[in-house]
Amino acid sequence: MFHKIAMAAGLMIAAAAVTPVMAQDYPNKPIEFIVPWGPGGGSDTLMRIVGLGLSEVTGQPVPIINMPGVGGTVGLKEFAKRPADGYTISQIHEGLLTANKTGITDLDWDSFIPVALVASSPQYLTLSKNDHFKNLAELKAYAKANPGKVRAGVTLGGVPHLHMAMIEDALGVQFSYVGFRDTGQRIRALVGGNIDIAIGDVASAGEFVKNGDLLFAGVGTEERTGEEPDVPTMKEQGYDLQMAVTRGVVLPKGTPQPIVDKLADDLKKAMALDDIKAKMKNAGSDNVFVGEDDYKAYLEKLDADVTKLVGKLQG
Repeated sequence: MFHKIAMAAGLMIAAAAVTPVMAQDYPNKPIEFIVPWGPGGGSDTLMRIVGLGLSEVTGQPVPIINMPGVGGTVGLKEFAKRPADGYTISQIHEGLLTANKTGITDLDWDSFIPVALVASSPQYLTLSKNDHFKNLAELKAYAKANPGKVRAGVTLGGVPHLHMAMIEDALGVQFSYVGFRDTGQRIRALVGGNIDIAIGDVASAGEFVKNGDLLFAGVGTEERTGEEPDVPTMKEQGYDLQMAVTRGVVLPKGTPQPIVDKLADDLKKAMALDDIKAKMKNAGSDNVFVGEDDYKAYLEKLDADVTKLVGKLQG
């Protein structure tokens, strides 16, 4: 009996020792990075830079595997089936939460382990050149006096729709939503006067703003951005709204915590590399790194915001 107990205790100790050893050796082979969006888009561009940095830090290849479809949910569905060993990672952003709340997918942010937020692209409320409003205060006044007349361009059920619904709710007004496939389409329609307002960023709308064809009325960051220092934040105009496309790295549920911690540490080092910081800035992302606990807190708050606005997203 004592011999059996001793053997069982030994096996438990040996099993407990496996994980730290695994973490110490991790990674010792390529890490596959499933990007649930197509080549050439924002997620693909930024995550390729993140993968490059992670490869520089770890000395292991980080091949990018694009798996687009159904608002990013096809790739995540495949990712959820992968072994929880740290050798397959993926990426989520606000679109997953809207897809979950609008019934597109059963997957949500907590279907995975959020390791770190590594990219944040500030989003701007962008106005067409028109005779009715030239700033946020004038937009609010006009929209209140003319319910439903302000045409807001969005990707229906997507992140731009979420951000526009946040603005609509904060201002206490009613917009009419017009759906577009992507940001480029929305901005072209805005320049052409086919819609009145849209969510844009420096990469998509900056040149039109510089030329005087469009106006940035507010940015959804804590402080004014270096790229557009004259554009006031939504917060300083009285509306505490966070509007950014934030992209984070996730692992499958069940991944041992030491592996999670090691990947987070490697990502932190990767995002601090000078060449990676330069590439991220050129691709339109702020230089950010937010660790597991703070990233989870952000996603929890975002989850509550999306739940509050789900009726507008489905309308």
